[in-house]
Amino acid sequence: QVQLVESGGGLVQAGESLRLSCVASGNIPSSNAMGWYRQAPGKQRELVANAIRGGSTNYADSVKGRFAISKDLPKNTLYLQMNSLKPEDTAVYVCYLKDLRTGQDSWGQGSQVTVSS
Repeated sequence: QVQLVESGGGLVQAGESLRLSCVASGNIPSSNAMGWYRQAPGKQRELVANAIRGGSTNYADSVKGRFAISKDLPKNTLYLQMNSLKPEDTAVYVCYLKDLRTGQDSWGQGSQVTVSS
């Protein structure tokens, strides 16, 4: 099993920055994809960004140019740097890891990000 522990959420003003962290532990599959979803009240869950082993990254159009996903492989940590935050970025952000061989997903506990105007 894989355990994912997130940190870094909080309350900021529009235009400010936050960095989310997601530390993976346990039986981490060698072939995996990691990323972040977000869920805002009354809205559908949205894939914010993901990173596939080998360096490929993808972003939702709504965050391109503002958010950056990165990995620290020795630390088994995934980061989401969020700059120029907007009130519409307010959501619970959840880290995930997908085993690309089996398709199994593991999820973090979620981090609340609130951006005030």
